[in-house]
Amino acid sequence: MGTIVAAILIFCLLIFVHELGHFIAAKACGVEVLEFSLGMGPRIIHFKKGETEYSLRALPIGGFCKMLGEDEDNPSPKSLNNKSAFKRGVVFGAGAFMNLITAIVIMIGLTMATGFPNTTVDSLAPGFPASEAGLQKGDKIVKINDKKVTSWDQITESVSQSRKSSINLKVERDKKEITINCPLKKDSSGQYKMGISPAREKSVIKSIGKGFTGTWDLTKRMFKVLGQLITGQVSAKNLTGPVGIVVMVGASVKSGLSTIAFLTALISLNLAIFNLLPLPALDGGRILFLIINAVTKKEISPELEGKIHMIGLLLLFGLMIFVTIQDVGRFFL
Repeated sequence: MGTIVAAILIFCLLIFVHELGHFIAAKACGVEVLEFSLGMGPRIIHFKKGETEYSLRALPIGGFCKMLGEDEDNPSPKSLNNKSAFKRGVVFGAGAFMNLITAIVIMIGLTMATGFPNTTVDSLAPGFPASEAGLQKGDKIVKINDKKVTSWDQITESVSQSRKSSINLKVERDKKEITINCPLKKDSSGQYKMGISPAREKSVIKSIGKGFTGTWDLTKRMFKVLGQLITGQVSAKNLTGPVGIVVMVGASVKSGLSTIAFLTALISLNLAIFNLLPLPALDGGRILFLIINAVTKKEISPELEGKIHMIGLLLLFGLMIFVTIQDVGRFFL
């Protein structure tokens, strides 16, 4: 039950943030918002304030920001179809932008709360060569193979990509620099390890920077996987949907709040990237139509564009059904 509640809360938060982005941008650009809804299906609660109706619907699987002239020609000056291409692009891209900002904010908060690894040794793993080589708790690694290191990521990268079975370390101990030749040992995955764990430090300023760089690193990994999906290096069978996410949320609940927060940031970033893909029914698809109109100098009618997006929506539902069946088979059967 806790897993389901946590999953619903995460879904609702990220959908609300996404649609809020469209809502704020639409209002700022002078577009009339007909309805702002959290959830799909029958209405549970709804009220009207100004020109907009606000509603909470029964199924926590989506939401929408319905704007005047979104998929139709409307003569009103507040209609989306009568706004400039730039303003329409801002409105369409605002949802993904809000999901991106959410991911960054969560990553910053998570780094502030848990700290981040630095280049100081905190502990040594038994059975690995670091302790036998003479490394001690409190040693600060400043160079690896005569190359300066300033982050834990540089240390792990240097070790894992080493072509030799040992590395030369320069460490700072008691305000003195000493040199240690440390053998490497392969772990169960076949990667070289020294057998050390880093100390963690907390800094508001550094945490902000780490939040941005951590989000950027995740973004690069996602685009790499997306490219592998397109080229066939990664099978579509590896895709997961709502069922798989619920399972992952359940695992993160057992691991603690920090894991839940990281998973939420990861899903939010996924939503941002996925929604900007140039596919019909997605925000990226709508932006693509704006670009086509600008290049060809011919305006595609909102009605025709709406029909194309509807076809895209049906295909997305088909994809959702496909990944859901996969998830059920993977996690339950």
